[in-house]
Amino acid sequence: MANLGHVVFYVRDLDKSTAFYRDVVGLKLVGRIFNGRASMLTGGSTHHELLLIEVGAAPGPLQGKHIGLYHVGWKIGENLDDLRRAHERILASGYDIDGMSDHTVSQSLYLHDPDGNEIELFTDDPSVDWRRSREWMEVPVKPLTL
Repeated sequence: MANLGHVVFYVRDLDKSTAFYRDVVGLKLVGRIFNGRASMLTGGSTHHELLLIEVGAAPGPLQGKHIGLYHVGWKIGENLDDLRRAHERILASGYDIDGMSDHTVSQSLYLHDPDGNEIELFTDDPSVDWRRSREWMEVPVKPLTL
């Protein structure tokens, strides 16, 4: 069973967007990542329900990115075995896997739906207590091998 885990938006002004989702929507700021270029916010049910990534005028490494939806993340299980089964199911269905990442707090597969929307399928790492620790936010994203 899949549960909506998070949504990621590209934004022009990170401070302004963070303030909106914090002060108007009522989400809690978990912290900043990507050298301060992204904000993680939560309503309390997961480590982040919303990730905002600032692209502004998009100079530098994010050049060419658009403002708006980047991807939607679906939590599809509880451990790496569940992610391995999803990996097999994706390949058996004829879809390509565009990326595999270890985010420390979670492990992810990335693919595109038939209309080109990016989808992340992930499982959380049960050994990381995201409710009590923020140390995982400082760890660089690593390649994932299943």
